[in-house]
Parts: sequence; structure tokens; C-alpha cells
Amino acid sequence: MPSLIRRNRTPKADPAPSRWAWRLQRLMLTPGFRFGLRFGLPFTVALVAGAIYLGNDARRQTVLDTIAEARRAIEERPEFMVSVMAIDGATTETGEDIREILPIDFPVSSFDLDLEHIRRTVAGLDPVKEATVRIRPGGILQIDVTPRVPVAIWRQADGLTLIDETGAHVASIARRNLRPDLPLVAGEGADKAVTEALELIEAAAPLGSRLRGVVRIGLRRWDVVLDREQRVLLPEYGAVPALERVIALENAQDVLSRDVARLDMRIAERPTVKMNEAATQEMWRIRKIEMDRQ
Repeated sequence: MPSLIRRNRTPKADPAPSRWAWRLQRLMLTPGFRFGLRFGLPFTVALVAGAIYLGNDARRQTVLDTIAEARRAIEERPEFMVSVMAIDGATTETGEDIREILPIDFPVSSFDLDLEHIRRTVAGLDPVKEATVRIRPGGILQIDVTPRVPVAIWRQADGLTLIDETGAHVASIARRNLRPDLPLVAGEGADKAVTEALELIEAAAPLGSRLRGVVRIGLRRWDVVLDREQRVLLPEYGAVPALERVIALENAQDVLSRDVARLDMRIAERPTVKMNEAATQEMWRIRKIEMDRQ
């Protein structure tokens, strides 16, 4: 009887998983594998599907056209359109030049405007010192210009040019009398030494209307030109003090009021006066008379 009972008893199932099932469960618990299933696998499937879809040229072009149309629809919305240009701070002539070098076909989307390129283009004009460009509400392209202020007229072989305090060109003029308020400088390299030229002109103010201008000589020194073709030759260094000495001599002895062709101040210890030819001949005539009397 006992043996019969043992024969009919069925063995219990082992609750432990198999070795491969256990390994799979452990693998599913690792963060990297779970991340790969959650994100990596969908991304790979989507990438492969996209590659297969875009592998056809016609479908790829359709997608590109759709994106371009969507972008253009956004860029051409009324709030992004620019319809007019406003220029402040510039003269009428400069404003016309700006409009000429910026052939913008309005209305235009603000996304199609390169503001930095526009600013550099405007700032490249001779009369413009600085420029700022922005888009104002209401679709206005605003250009604010800081103009160059001419301080002198530079005479060159090919004409007259207005220059500012840095020597930058402002504009060309046809005749000297168009700007009688500005002093005249001449000579090669005069535009590179405008500051010194203005100091000399200020120091020569006591000469009044006799002053005609200053001339740069040899890219290193200045001559002061007066009426009656008189010249004051100044040294390379200390030009302003040398000119002040000439003004003092004029006040004390009327040196420049005499028949003098030039006054050479290049050697400070030995100023040299050159008389006009007529005055020189007259001087020799007088000396000859004096010698004959002796």
C-alpha cells in the first residue's frame, strides 16, 4: 500500500527560471538595455524608414519644397515685411548715394536683409563716419548716419577734396571759393598730418587774411604760404613754436611786411631771409651809390 502511494505522487515544478530566462531578466534590468529599447530602437526604425522614403529623388524634392514653402509662408507674414527705408543724419546728396548703392526692392522680408552688410556698405561712403542699421516697427528700414565734418580743403594735382580731422575724404569740390570758411592744405601726405596743419593755421591767425594755406613738403615738414607769394619755411620738428617766433618778429620788426620772398626757419639758431629779386636789385643799387660816394 505504501509503495502504491509513492508511485502515484507527481513531482512539483521547479519555480526557478531557466538559465537563459534568468539572463534575459537580468538584461532587461540593465539601464543601458532599457534605454536602447525605449529610445534607440524607435530611433533606428525611424531613421531606416526615413532613409528608405527619402531615397527616392522625387519624394526628397517634395519634402524640400514643402519645407521651403512653410518657411516662406512664415517669412512673408505682414509683421516681418519691410516696405520703406528711412535715412537720418545724412545730407540730401549722401542720402541719394545711399539709396543708389542699396538697390533694395521693397517690400522685402526682414529675413532677407543682411543688416551688417548694409551697415558696412553705408559706412564705406566717404561722407559717412559711422552708420547704424535697424528695422523699426511698422516695416521701416532705419539707417542712422553720423557724417564726417570737413575741417580743411586738400589741394591735389587732380583737384580739391574736403577732408575731416582724421584726413579721411569727405567730398570733392570744384572751386576753392565754394568753401571759404575752410583752410587750405596742399602737398603729398597733407591728409596724414591734418592735426598739425590745423595747429599751424591756428598759430598763424594773427596774420589774418594774408594766410593762404600750408603746404606739406617731402612728407615731413610744412611751408606757410602768404599773399604776395611769400613763404615761411618751417622745421620738421617744433613747427608751431617756429611759426610763433615768426609772428613775434612780424609784430616787432614787420619782417613779413617787407619785400621778402621767404623766411627760412628750418635752422632755429639762424633764421634766413630771402628778398624778392626787385628788392635785391634795389639794395645793390643803393649800396653801389654809397660806395661811389665814398
